[in-house]
Amino acid sequence: MSSQPAEQSIPEDPERDTLVADYLRQHPQFFLRHPDVLIAMQVPHLSGDAVSLIEQQVRILRKQLESERHRLAHLIARAREYEALSTRLHGLVLQLILVKDPAHLCHLIKDGLRHEFHAEGVTLKLFQVPETDDEPADPLTAAFRDFVDREHALCGPLDEEKGFMLFGSLGVSVKTAALIPIRADGQSGVLAIGSADPERFHPDMGTELLDRLGEVVSHKLRAVPLDPSQHF
Repeated sequence: MSSQPAEQSIPEDPERDTLVADYLRQHPQFFLRHPDVLIAMQVPHLSGDAVSLIEQQVRILRKQLESERHRLAHLIARAREYEALSTRLHGLVLQLILVKDPAHLCHLIKDGLRHEFHAEGVTLKLFQVPETDDEPADPLTAAFRDFVDREHALCGPLDEEKGFMLFGSLGVSVKTAALIPIRADGQSGVLAIGSADPERFHPDMGTELLDRLGEVVSHKLRAVPLDPSQHF
């Protein structure tokens, strides 16, 4: 017995069927020009409900093709999103280049990144990294001691403790974040972009744009240094 769901029946229309049949007879190359139509066709087997091996293979190939179409559509959407974000960040970087005032710099980084990434919170934490393991460190420095040695940004879920350290003062709930290493003169730190969406930032995201952003911000902080009261 066939386990395939019943196809929705289409009312017979002899006139329409004749037109379609005549068209296909007059254009025998139609399915060569439109293989997608051929793939979508359901041709009944002469033996009734029995399913031949070839038919089963065709069904499997159809499912694989549909899956690849969805995957391609997803990749195209991601590429367009990446291109749009790259363009917007380029505009933000041009503004950063011109900033000479620390307060304006903080405002531009915080509000600009929150807007461009559709994020719930953006925070910049700079701290002195102890030169030796024996030198005491504050909790924030200790929590991110390993991170400041990273070469690339880190994306993904954020544990509750680090989330509170970074975003607790903002009063926002953050599930995922992009953490960007910052290196200014005599200081290291983290530029964090947080989102309440658990799918917004994930570990397999590319970090090229974030890494470049970190380099720009680090360079700008060397030219326009912030005092501790201006960290956000």
